[in-house]
Amino acid sequence: MAEKKTLEETAQEIMIVNARTMAAAALLVVAHIATCHAADTIRLAVQKTGTAAWELAVVRAHGLDKRANLALEVIELASPESGKIALRAGTADVMISDWLWVSRERALGAKLTFYPYSSALGAIMVPASSPIKTLADLKGRKLAIAGGPIDKSWLLLQARAKQEGIDLKSQATIVYGAPPLLAAKTLDGEMDANLNYWNFCAALEAKGFRRLVSIEDILPQLGAKGRTAMIGYAFDETWAAANRDVVARFIAMTRQAKEILASSDAEWDRIAPLTGTVDPPTLKAYRDRYREGIPRRPVEEEEADARVLYRVLASVGGRELVGSAPELDAGTFYRAPPRE
Repeated sequence: MAEKKTLEETAQEIMIVNARTMAAAALLVVAHIATCHAADTIRLAVQKTGTAAWELAVVRAHGLDKRANLALEVIELASPESGKIALRAGTADVMISDWLWVSRERALGAKLTFYPYSSALGAIMVPASSPIKTLADLKGRKLAIAGGPIDKSWLLLQARAKQEGIDLKSQATIVYGAPPLLAAKTLDGEMDANLNYWNFCAALEAKGFRRLVSIEDILPQLGAKGRTAMIGYAFDETWAAANRDVVARFIAMTRQAKEILASSDAEWDRIAPLTGTVDPPTLKAYRDRYREGIPRRPVEEEEADARVLYRVLASVGGRELVGSAPELDAGTFYRAPPRE
């Protein structure tokens, strides 16, 4: 017959079991916490010298990525085209592009979607002393166009000029080329006017050039109701649906970075080397134009204006620009699905 355990022995066994149970429970809690707080990775494809690099520097300097519990895996690009390839191949989650490309890709079967990033657009820049005062004065002049014959700003400008009976494509001498090259030729006096990207326009502005026409200023005359974000974050909608909370945290993080750049001049001094200049007038022009381009409108308003401008662009650029789709695809703009 087994010996009866003393009360003391029984109590010791109970304490041992309880200790083991508590230790196991503690391990489970630690494992759960580690799982919950493991940072979610986003593979972000950006151009090394683009404005996204400025924002990423702010994100990291202020720990916004850590606060959002995100790990940003940055893929540096040589050109926007390489980003498009990376996104379509699934080697990047997010890149910066325009809603024209996203809509066209959707028409071809790729379920991409778009969220506004910036409404900063280019302008026609002329020397301060230039006799060119109106669009009509560009007739017979040498006009440099950055980005090629189907550049969005160039197409929008043509549409606006046609409203005044001006055909810039035939009535001016058009020179296409890379943005930095055309900016340099304009500075050297080889071009009468230059339609360039916003950052190159800002650099010319800092050197005494003036704006003949800003593209964002002609949008209302083409039917838009406000400044329209032409470029934004492009990503796969299936990935976004599976990572709804990750996308929400990413968008909130980038907004925080923009607000820091919108309110802090000191921050611009810190990121100056990334902008390619430490010249105070140029840095100020970059800062001011960047701030003007921060989207402030609801996505629904952005999409409504994009639909109007898409039709304008399609009428000028034709199939070479939009393919066979005469209208902006219905799912182009990202809308976060409601929480269940």
